[in-house]
Amino acid sequence: MSASKLVTGESVKIQRSDGRVHFALVSNVNADAQTVMVEWFERGETKGKEVDFKHIFAMNEDLQASTGPTSSASVPSAHSSPSQAPPPSKLQMPVRSSARNAAKRAASSRPSSALSVPETPKSAASRPVTSSGIPKRINSPLAPRSQNVRDEPITPSPPVKRSIPVPVTASKIVKPKSSASNSHVRHSIGGAALQPEPKKQREPATTAANRRRSHCVKEVERLKKNREERRARQAEHVQNRLEEIDLNNPNADFLMMIRDYISGLNITSLSPRDQVSAQRITVCVRKRPLNKKELTRQEADVLTVNAKNHLYVHEPKLKVDLTKYLENHPFRFDFAFNEDAQNSIVYRFTAQPLVETIFDRGMATCFAYGQTGSGKTHTMGGHFTNNREQDASDGIYALAAADVFRLLALPKNQAKDLTVSSSFFEIYGGKLFDLLNNKAKLRVLEDGKQQVQVVGLTEQAVTCVEDVLRCIQLGNQIRTSGTTSANQHSSRSHAVFQLVLRKRASKKLHGKFSLIDLAGNERGADTSSADRQTRMEGAEINKSLLA
Repeated sequence: MSASKLVTGESVKIQRSDGRVHFALVSNVNADAQTVMVEWFERGETKGKEVDFKHIFAMNEDLQASTGPTSSASVPSAHSSPSQAPPPSKLQMPVRSSARNAAKRAASSRPSSALSVPETPKSAASRPVTSSGIPKRINSPLAPRSQNVRDEPITPSPPVKRSIPVPVTASKIVKPKSSASNSHVRHSIGGAALQPEPKKQREPATTAANRRRSHCVKEVERLKKNREERRARQAEHVQNRLEEIDLNNPNADFLMMIRDYISGLNITSLSPRDQVSAQRITVCVRKRPLNKKELTRQEADVLTVNAKNHLYVHEPKLKVDLTKYLENHPFRFDFAFNEDAQNSIVYRFTAQPLVETIFDRGMATCFAYGQTGSGKTHTMGGHFTNNREQDASDGIYALAAADVFRLLALPKNQAKDLTVSSSFFEIYGGKLFDLLNNKAKLRVLEDGKQQVQVVGLTEQAVTCVEDVLRCIQLGNQIRTSGTTSANQHSSRSHAVFQLVLRKRASKKLHGKFSLIDLAGNERGADTSSADRQTRMEGAEINKSLLA
């Protein structure tokens, strides 16, 4: 095995590690290591490997059969004249004329950007030759021999002065179309492989990439535009807040923080069109507006109802270095009402679903619980007029009574033969007083069935809403109330108003609806300037609410 039998640019067969056999170009011959570096083109990239001589000659038997020792006399010199070239031999070399013609037709039909073969200095020494002086044909690195192409013997032409350099690396080979065969066609000129121009990428893929890229650009531009508009709105909003907030206000910094936080919330409120869910226990919260005293002191509104069942409490705080910051505490309820909600909205989502319960032999209760001055009596009994009188027409007491008489008029309830009566009493200092009987003292006892009964309580029969309103006004006039530093109309007792359904004939209890206005719990700071009696009442109220 001699290295002279292998020449750079020679097309040889190689076997891959996975067993595949294909052609490759010899790019380098290492005679000392007895190895050959071969390269081939596969899947859009050039690959290579190092192969031993024995494997090359084992896979390429034609190298041993057709390649002999090269005589220096038979090789034309680079400086010899054309007249000294050896005469053409009678040896015939098989070529593929039909494949050559097909390749020529394919090359002539390509666009003007076809691959051009560069010319090199006139030398024939760069081409491999056989012992007879005929230029050796170099096979294509990838195109195997077609079995359908007919070999025709032709007489080789004398060596030409122009030589084409043998490429070291392979390019992408394009299959020429032929009507005779779909096999790969090899075409060599002067012993070098003619490598056609690679096909252009498919236009649909490029267009899709451009379309995707343009969509991304449009999305980025849209996001940028929205960001700029949002920043402009925020800057305008900050400027408006600066104009609205009095910078001389001691809580101006906290007000700015609270408004900044609120600006990022999606605020929604309850409406009469919202659905009411039926539950055994419902917990709701109602926000009251700032009173005159708080507005005079320029205090901050630290509560925000941002959803139908959600609110935030903003707690102003100071760090060790006196830096002001805000802590926002979220709270969730069944329903949350803001300061603009009317009593009718509060009633619809709280007490109204309980009215039907008493017609089904049930006992329903509605509590109003909260700190003193938070609006419990306003919600249950109605708003106060300028002369400190209470208008009971828009309170939950009156609204519940109206629904009771409306349901009583239904045919299914008329058949039950029910009567409606009302009672009104208060719990003050641990004792009960009848508000419909000039504050007569009552006793609470337990009967033989272990049921708690209020002995001596007056039940006044009512037939319409006006009768109920008169009972409520009578009770509110004699109910114990007072004035504290936190509330000018502070209730000092727990008021219980009941609507009772009984059978007309037997007077047997059918259902009861209790509406309770609890007295507000008080802090020591709220009653610090009050007299001894007021402080004792506050202590008794707080103790009763702990039970």
